Amino acid sequence: MSVTSDPIIQPTSGGFAALGLPAPLLAAVQDTGYEEPSPIQEQAIPLILDGHDLIGQAQTGTGKTAAFALPILCRLDLALRAPQALVLAPTRELALQVGEAFETYAKHLTGVKVVAIYGGAPMGPQLKAIRQGAQIIVATPGRLCDHLRRDESLLSSVRQLVLDEADEMLKLGFMDDLEVIFDAMPEERQSVLFSATLPASIRSIAERHLREPKQVKIAAKTQTVTAIEQAHLMVHADQKTAAVLRLLEVEAFDALIAFVRTKQATLDLAQALENKGYKVAALNGDIAQNQRERVIESLKNGRLNIVVATDVAARGLDVPRITHVLNVDMPYDPESYVHRIGRTGRAGRTGRALLLVTPRERRMLQVIERVTRQKVAEIQLPNAKQVLDARIGRLVDRLRPLLENTGERFESLLEHLLSELDCNERTLAAVLLASLTQGQALTLTEIDREAPQVPAAGGSPRERSPRRSGERSERGERSESRALPPLREGFTRCRTALGTRDGVAARNLLGAILNEGDLTRDDIGRIQVRETHSLVELPEAGLERLLGKLKNTRVAGKALGLRRYRED
Repeated sequence: MSVTSDPIIQPTSGGFAALGLPAPLLAAVQDTGYEEPSPIQEQAIPLILDGHDLIGQAQTGTGKTAAFALPILCRLDLALRAPQALVLAPTRELALQVGEAFETYAKHLTGVKVVAIYGGAPMGPQLKAIRQGAQIIVATPGRLCDHLRRDESLLSSVRQLVLDEADEMLKLGFMDDLEVIFDAMPEERQSVLFSATLPASIRSIAERHLREPKQVKIAAKTQTVTAIEQAHLMVHADQKTAAVLRLLEVEAFDALIAFVRTKQATLDLAQALENKGYKVAALNGDIAQNQRERVIESLKNGRLNIVVATDVAARGLDVPRITHVLNVDMPYDPESYVHRIGRTGRAGRTGRALLLVTPRERRMLQVIERVTRQKVAEIQLPNAKQVLDARIGRLVDRLRPLLENTGERFESLLEHLLSELDCNERTLAAVLLASLTQGQALTLTEIDREAPQVPAAGGSPRERSPRRSGERSERGERSESRALPPLREGFTRCRTALGTRDGVAARNLLGAILNEGDLTRDDIGRIQVRETHSLVELPEAGLERLLGKLKNTRVAGKALGLRRYRED
């Protein structure tokens, strides 16, 4: 692989270096703050590097993205401007997240191009990116099939395939789309499948499309953080600095550490905070050790109140004064989140952790909540009244000690000023307050104008994924009055109260029943989705046991409630 001419810190032996990764990738890993590989990374990376097909059973949050992204980058032919690796993900959010991870790990490589392919965005720019030489495609199955209908040879050069969260893809009804994608790829390829569970449908895929796969199974560790009050705030990515400034107006913190992902972000945010009068410093990998020690000592003794840091630079930072942790940028995984917020709430003290979440990061928030088994409550951006009250409160706190120490020594000066300026005491007080507050907004209207925009529920319009137009039920009809077709031998018909009015399509029902019922595609007959209900053909043998398995299954957020259908 060709690498940039930028100087790269040579990682020490052991850890990730022992996995056989080249220096540019090890440097990128070091930049993200990882010190030791997670169990899934430690086991999967050498197997993928050796070219084996792989089945990895691992929960989200175990570090599996790096487990496949790093060896894929290692095996890329950077001189070849054509798709070489395909990663399939169940949702646009995960596809974007995986695409960003690839770009992060490829930062010290020259010429790596990654494209994310997902619904709800124009197809033209996506196809253009592929044709301009993207070597890595991260895609949702539905949108990739849309592209394949236009160009069947799109994946002809792909030699590595990853199915990320395969069980979720089946729950969402992508079984048929996956088969189309498999058929469009060369048979001589390396295939890697990651799934939290391995029902019969997943095992069937593995048997048909993987060659003598190695298997890795990792149990997810549950982490809890009980002494820290956690909250999150939805915000657009380009409004983060404004949101931070507004949050700090009302948060009563003693000392605070703000986490961002990049060195440049530490400098930019620290400068923005300093411009507003905060005592702040940046900590990143470019900061010399002696300067780093001075920053930490200043935070301890109160000469600084805020440090803006990357994960790497914050290693070993233990300052009892820290009452708040502000995650300005979302961490890469739940373990990093737990490690970050552990900077506060130490030694029996309480702490507060705030997290800024962009619309595309909602999914990672859910992962964090699942892994920590704690709800991260949503808070709203402080309104103008809260900000105004906080500003006036700080002004009062600043002026009160002065009232006690002023005495009579300024009375003659006051009289002189009133005479020279030809004004009354009220006007002079207003002028002095304006000077003291340095033009800070102190009316509700002015403060409202400073407020950053907050995403609406479900994200901004450009970030929502509309349902595919013309979507129809598989082997079924929408008409309520159409006569029922004859049953296949050995099958019976079951009914659910979920229909098109609930936003349910046949593929949603198919995926849920396959995954939760531990069935294969051949075990399910026709699915007919109607407006107020749906009908599904299932094997008569073992039906009651199957319905018991599906008892708690939910589709589109609602109970499936599948029952034997009685024809009147």
